[in-house]
Amino acid sequence: MASLTYDLTLAGLSVGSAAALTGIGLIVTYRATGVLNFAHGAIAVVCAYLLRQFTVEWGWPLWPAAVVTLLVVAPSIGLVLERLVFRPLAVLGGDPARTLVASIGVFVLLVGVTALLWGQGARDDAPTLISADPWGQLAAALAVAAAVGALTRWTRFGRELRAVVDDRSLAVLGGIDADRVAAAGWAFGSFTAGLTGVLLAPYVRLDPYGMPLLVMEVVAVAVAARMRSLPVAVLVALGVAVAQAQLTRFHPSGWTEPLLQAVGANLFVVALLVAALVLPGVGDRDALPRTATARAGPPPAAWLVALLLFLIPLGFAGQDLHTAVQVPALGVVLLSLVVVTGRGGQISLGQAAYAGLGALSPSRTRPRASRSPGPRASRETAPTTPWSWASSASPSSPPTACAGAARAERSPPCGTTSRARRRRACASRR
Repeated sequence: MASLTYDLTLAGLSVGSAAALTGIGLIVTYRATGVLNFAHGAIAVVCAYLLRQFTVEWGWPLWPAAVVTLLVVAPSIGLVLERLVFRPLAVLGGDPARTLVASIGVFVLLVGVTALLWGQGARDDAPTLISADPWGQLAAALAVAAAVGALTRWTRFGRELRAVVDDRSLAVLGGIDADRVAAAGWAFGSFTAGLTGVLLAPYVRLDPYGMPLLVMEVVAVAVAARMRSLPVAVLVALGVAVAQAQLTRFHPSGWTEPLLQAVGANLFVVALLVAALVLPGVGDRDALPRTATARAGPPPAAWLVALLLFLIPLGFAGQDLHTAVQVPALGVVLLSLVVVTGRGGQISLGQAAYAGLGALSPSRTRPRASRSPGPRASRETAPTTPWSWASSASPSSPPTACAGAARAERSPPCGTTSRARRRRACASRR
């Protein structure tokens, strides 16, 4: 028992180290730029695929390939995103809704590019940068956290970072280059994302869709740390991961078993929900106010274009029609986003999940469809007439023929369907 507890604890520390690195990167990026980077997982999977491409496909040595991936490619991705996507949004006012949607768009773009370049299949030959011993991964996470803490506390860049976080406009008036601080934050956040992907790739199946979502689950670490405290982020990541590993040892009977399995598999999501609902003031200090803008109605031509785009798929045929009928459903999902975000002033990332639940519910609640009738059922339910049955079996037939007909379950006379009634009909003919 003690050995099992120790082994599960080590497994939890391995996962928790990667989760801690993700939380550190999210916190640093948020503190430097005010953006909750949902593209963190996509950057992680891109770096993991690149390291595999360098070592497995091109035959590079492991450590030079890791240096190029983590110290050149990953920070470059962050700098490009900051310069081309998020700096223009900051110039326009830095509306949280716009930056959030932009980060989700970057996530979708990077995942699509990864699937296009390396295919959608999973890979199990990713190189191992750090040994499977969880103590090495834990040491890497703690070293990164300590380095970030020292950098932000005792260096000039750290003072500038804290000034930008406290009041960006006042920091700019004081001569601090806020764009440079934001670029450094994005570069470091992308570095931690790449390191997370490289560490996780050997232990999970490397595919373009699974790993980004896996990394996104650990947003709970940054939220529980109130987007501020690195030590709290590390402790929460390690604690949740160890608890998740320990839950696998319990196998209750009855209805509690699937419930426990679901909670254990999604414990980071449960922690995110608890942190968002219980912890007071998560991110309130750094929240950016929404600017009041005058609402202008869409031009009349926009409604006509929308109607045409909605009806065009109905003119397709064959496989194109099967694919195109999904467009109106997606249009309804996107319309719900307009209602929730545009009218309600809230950002919802669960609309697609609600649509999936709506599709699942009827399939679970409707009665089970009857089985399709086979040849036997079609013979039994086929309408018969006395003369047609009499023509198929002559009166001079021996009694055994009638009994054989009953055993073979031939068509009953006068449309009878019960086996007992068929046998009584044969007995009467005897």
